[in-house]
Amino acid sequence: MKISANAKKWLKAAGTRAVKTVAQTAVATIGTSAVLSAVDWKIVISASLLAGLLSVLTSVAGLPEVKEE
Repeated sequence: MKISANAKKWLKAAGTRAVKTVAQTAVATIGTSAVLSAVDWKIVISASLLAGLLSVLTSVAGLPEVKEE
């Protein structure tokens, strides 16, 4: 199975967006705790993964970084 050049561009752009979204969500969730020992890591992980999934699903609607031919 060969992946088209457009699909590769989309996967790269969507993946980059998802990773950035996961990182931003993790930082924001960790930042809500007063001290690092009070961080609820289950919530950080679940919120971050959900944000990443939603980012990929949103990317299905289209990415401005990937021009359609």
